[in-house]
Amino acid sequence: MTARRRFWLAAIIGILLLAGAAGYGIVAWAEHRARASAPSEVESVASDVRPAGARIVFRNTALGAGYGLVASVPLSDPSAARSVTDLACDRVYATAAVQSCLHIDRGVVTTFNGTLSDASGRETRSWPLAGVPSRTRISADSRLVAATSFVTGEAYGTVGFATMTTISRTDGSQDYGNLEDFALLVDDVLITAADRNVWGVTFSDDDNTFYATAASNNQTWLVRGDLAARTLTAIRDTAECPSLSPDGGRIAYKKEVSTSVTPQWSIAVLDLATGTETLLHEKRNVDDQVLWLDDDTLLYGLAREDTVGDSDVWSVSADGTAVPELFLAHAWSPSVVR
Repeated sequence: MTARRRFWLAAIIGILLLAGAAGYGIVAWAEHRARASAPSEVESVASDVRPAGARIVFRNTALGAGYGLVASVPLSDPSAARSVTDLACDRVYATAAVQSCLHIDRGVVTTFNGTLSDASGRETRSWPLAGVPSRTRISADSRLVAATSFVTGEAYGTVGFATMTTISRTDGSQDYGNLEDFALLVDDVLITAADRNVWGVTFSDDDNTFYATAASNNQTWLVRGDLAARTLTAIRDTAECPSLSPDGGRIAYKKEVSTSVTPQWSIAVLDLATGTETLLHEKRNVDDQVLWLDDDTLLYGLAREDTVGDSDVWSVSADGTAVPELFLAHAWSPSVVR
C-alpha cells in the first residue's frame, strides 16, 4: 500500500470513528432529555448544598427534572422527600468528607470523566475515564478512591468486555495506576494473560488492603489486593464485585448461579474467618456491587423491567434469613454517609 493510500485510509477511519461517536452522543443525549422532561415521579426539593447528618446518597432515576442527578434522603427515613443537587453522575459514592462522581458527558462527541469533590461540594480533582462508568468506591477514612470503567462493552455480561480500574489518593498525592499492572497470583501461579480484567474494588481500613474481582480466560476470582506490594492474590473462585462489611469480617458479592450461557448473578456472603459462604434469598439477576447498610443488611440496585433507565434500591438481610424488600424507589448507586 502506498503512503497516499495509507493516508486516505487513516482519514476515512478517523471520519467513521468520529461519526460513530457523534451518533452515540446525539442518541444518548436525546434519550436523557426525554427522561428529564417527563413528569416527576417522586417528591423532591432542589438543594444547592449537601444536607448534613446521616443520609443515603444516590443517583436519582425518577423521571422528571432531577433525572440522573445526585440526591439524598435521611438515613432514618428513606421515604422522605429527596434532596436533589444539580450534579449529574452515572455512578456516585460518598463519605462525609469526599464524593466520587463518574459521569458521561454527552454531546456531539461523548466523553467519560471522574470527579472528586469535598464536603462543601467544591470540585477538587477530575480525570478522564477509559469508557462507560461502572463502579466507584471510597475508603472509610476518605483517603483512597477507586474507579472502574468499561474500555469495551457496557455490561459484565457482554462477550469480550474489558475494564480499567484505578486506585489513587483522594488528595492527589499518589496514583497507583491501572490494577491490571499489579501481579495477579492464583494458587501461587502468576497469571500474565493479556485478557486480564480487574474491577469492583472495596477497601479495608488499613489504607493498603483492598478486595476486588479479577478475571482471565472466562474465570473470575475474589482477590485480596496489596497496594504497597502491587499484588492481587486470589482467595476464592466465582465471586464478583465484592463489598467488605463494616466489621471487616465478611465480604458480600454477586455470584454466578446460571446453568446456561446467559449470566445470572445472585448475592452471597463469605465469612472470612471460617470460609463459609451463604447464598441469600434473591432470585432476580443482580448486576451491581452491593453495599452494606449496616452489619446486618445489604443494599443493591435492580433495573426496572418496565422502564428503560430506571431502577430501584433493594435491601436484604446478610444472614440469609429474610427475603428482599424495596428500600428506595427510583434510585441507583447508593452510599451510606454517617
